[in-house]
Amino acid sequence: MGQDEKTQEEMDKQIEIFKVKKLIKNLEAARGNGTSMISLIIPPGDQISRVNKMLSDEYGTASNIKSRVNRLSVLSAITSTQQRLKLYNKCPPNGLVMYCGTVITEDGKERKVNIDFEPFRSINTSLYLCDNKFHTEDLNELLIDDEAFGFIIMDGNGCLYGTVQGSSREILHKFSVDLPKKHGRGGQSALRFARLRLEKRHNYVRKVAELATQLFVPDGQKPNVQGIVLAGSADFKSELMRSDLFDQRLHKIVVKMVDVSYGGENGFNQAIELSADSLANVKLMKEKKLLQKYFDQIAQDTGQYCFMVDDTLRGLEMGAVEDLIIWDNLEIQRYKVRNIQTQEEKVLHLTKEQEGDDKFFRDAETGAELETIDKEPLVEWFAENYKDYGCNLEFITDRSAEGTQFVKGFGGIGGTLRWKVDLAELNSLEEAANMDHGVGGDDSDDDSDDGSEYGFDDGDFGF
Repeated sequence: MGQDEKTQEEMDKQIEIFKVKKLIKNLEAARGNGTSMISLIIPPGDQISRVNKMLSDEYGTASNIKSRVNRLSVLSAITSTQQRLKLYNKCPPNGLVMYCGTVITEDGKERKVNIDFEPFRSINTSLYLCDNKFHTEDLNELLIDDEAFGFIIMDGNGCLYGTVQGSSREILHKFSVDLPKKHGRGGQSALRFARLRLEKRHNYVRKVAELATQLFVPDGQKPNVQGIVLAGSADFKSELMRSDLFDQRLHKIVVKMVDVSYGGENGFNQAIELSADSLANVKLMKEKKLLQKYFDQIAQDTGQYCFMVDDTLRGLEMGAVEDLIIWDNLEIQRYKVRNIQTQEEKVLHLTKEQEGDDKFFRDAETGAELETIDKEPLVEWFAENYKDYGCNLEFITDRSAEGTQFVKGFGGIGGTLRWKVDLAELNSLEEAANMDHGVGGDDSDDDSDDGSEYGFDDGDFGF
């Protein structure tokens, strides 16, 4: 049960990250008249009363703006921010993010925007800006390296254990050691001295390995970090890596070994700088592994895979989908439409090109107009409803070669199935059933070739 809870927690976090990404994208695109858009970030532990006082001072300053239109819109934005702050008695544990202001919509109209939320991770930034755009730079930091990575800095003087998560770092434990150095004395006892020296080095490596297991595998089952970086100025890190004493669960997730000039905290800072590239690639590697597993199912033709919107939804409705994989920038909209004459409701999944085509908003047989009841991006609908289908939700990007292949070749949506399902046969059975009931008429075969079943035209992917 604990494992399931952890997986659920990871998926919820992934969805939070996806929502923040979407929010950032929308906020960056918004523009307003004059300097009437307020970006406010309050770090954890800050006082709401201090922010309220600062806003009151700002209100007084803004009253002196010469341009009447600009003055009124800035004062309105400050008032909206103050009203929103009244909803909070104290600053939430992870801090508070607020965006208030008047934006200009695509059709040139003005619309008020009021957004306030507690971020999914602690945001250690204080910000207040009044500009003609919203400032989202600090929100981007929430998305960078949201995974925790372990660091072991080990040299002849001692060892330090730390973790890095996003822009925050933490030292878990450190200890110093006094190891005998090589020397030329000893005569008859030279071998005994060498043996004692090797024994002390071995005991030091043993202690480092045991402490690493205690700190990074606290529950005795799964490491609490995504990857481990071994750093040091001597050969000790290589010795630890080769040693049988080093836990195999940690050995598997070592992402890099780096040479640093110092030990302790200075070495920790240097190791973070030197391993930044490798840490950024870990998330990409997870994505590659997931997609490779999906492509293997297709290559082996196991029948335990689906792709494109219609087939994936059919698999979900059967409860067959285990891992639902979606490109986080999938530009397919989910329309809920109603036939004006028959009052019958149905769901359409349309690409950008199809949205501009009137034929999708008319009944194929009667030509009656279809009224739009609801419209939302398909990705957001899946983020809200995937739990109803008993599947795991995985968001991927198109930054890797596998990701690009998935987006271009498979429509950016698909999944691995729990059992073999012949979706092509299901489609033909449904078409036959529709023909028996007189749905689709004689030209139903012609309709099946235009690619609309999968929500794209052949031209979209260069077929």
